[in-house]
Amino acid sequence: MTEKMLKFVHLEQKYPQKREAAERRTDFDEIYADFEPEAAADQSARCSQCGVPFCQAHCPLYNNIPDWLRLTTEGRMEEAYAISSATNNLPEITGRICPQDRLCEGNCVIEQSTHGAVTIGSVEKYITDTAFKNGWVKAPVPGQENGLSVGIIGGGPAGMAAAEQLRLKGYEVHIYDRYDRMGGLLVYGIPSFKLEKHIVERRIKLLEEAGIVMHTNFEVGRDASLEQLRRKHDSVLIATGVYKARGIKVPGVGLKNIYPALEYLTTSNRQGLGDAVPAYDDGTLNAKDKHVVVVGGGDTAMDCVRTAVRQGAKSVKCLYRRDRANMPGSQREVANAEEEGVEFVWLTNPEAFVGDDTINGVRAVKMRLGAPDAGGRQSPEVIEGSSYTMEADMAILALGFEPEDLPTLFEAPELGVSRWGTVKIDFRSMMTNLDGVFAAGDIARGASLVVWAIRDGRDAADRIDEYLLARKEAAA
Repeated sequence: MTEKMLKFVHLEQKYPQKREAAERRTDFDEIYADFEPEAAADQSARCSQCGVPFCQAHCPLYNNIPDWLRLTTEGRMEEAYAISSATNNLPEITGRICPQDRLCEGNCVIEQSTHGAVTIGSVEKYITDTAFKNGWVKAPVPGQENGLSVGIIGGGPAGMAAAEQLRLKGYEVHIYDRYDRMGGLLVYGIPSFKLEKHIVERRIKLLEEAGIVMHTNFEVGRDASLEQLRRKHDSVLIATGVYKARGIKVPGVGLKNIYPALEYLTTSNRQGLGDAVPAYDDGTLNAKDKHVVVVGGGDTAMDCVRTAVRQGAKSVKCLYRRDRANMPGSQREVANAEEEGVEFVWLTNPEAFVGDDTINGVRAVKMRLGAPDAGGRQSPEVIEGSSYTMEADMAILALGFEPEDLPTLFEAPELGVSRWGTVKIDFRSMMTNLDGVFAAGDIARGASLVVWAIRDGRDAADRIDEYLLARKEAAA
């Protein structure tokens, strides 16, 4: 093994070839090419095969990363996929969109030794894409049906992961989603230059082939109450995610051409999927020929600025109240955005939106980082007298997401929620205060990463299985 691995001293870190910025600004195709087999094997061979693999320890799914890197080096790709998919229901997706620089790669031992991390995410993507090409990825068909059914509210990553795990255990699974396609934010929130939609669609097709029943355009509270779903199924999992945009209270926020990030991204993704989108076609939610200002510093803000560039905006600025080192978004995404022409205005916050009826500018104020807050993060403070106005024909607010009022939406006032609006669960059992009703993903955790949603979905499937089997034994 040591002859094939531990090559980080002699082999430099290399990612798959990235398309030139001038080219990728003109389309929504993914920006990275596929790894060639030899390059994937070489990069995998850089792994030091740590006794304590920090990459694995800092992965929410606790993926067996060193094992599938070694198997890739040895050309044992079907085995590499088996190891990769054993802990992850969507490895082709996490390989593309996970912020590896903050998780596995950021904690790689050879990254800490200044040799540059193993390109874990790119290898993960390569393994799964190879598996799909060779027909190794199969529908999750159970060995035996158990006669029990579970209803899942929400077809995003948490719901998809839970559905697959439950189906493998023999449950009849139904997914209910209010959109016309399954996938949640994977389809409507994340742009195609990070995750092309056919990647999500082929995974959903596998779930359908497994016998999982998909109910699209289905709103709990309109088409059925939560109580009706409880009566229909032996257990229910709430995995809706969080979609309510977090707002900002400044003068002028009600002017025209100021939009929440998800509305903007959903419009763009629908247009890319070939849907009829009047708000895009008439220019309302289209950045073409506009001066665009995006407020926020997370990955959603990065999605917005890079989408605006591709739509042909005259200029794109990203305002963030802290500095680059303290932004929550992926540094890799920031670098990609800068290459594509986005201007980052650090230590700046909107003070007001300017215009008569429609926005024509953003009055911003400069900030400085003051004393650390309770979490140890420096709090931004306004620099008095530093206000100035920048031109803007469109502003997009990417300030995060909050839960919707599910007790009201689901006609279930008895459903317990926290003071933040997330569904309250016992974190050991993942059950809500309603017997047999569980919750997973952002709706219980708060807005987080796709990889955490997958982890929560898998955990919820195990807890539901334990609950239903215990109930079945008690009734016997």
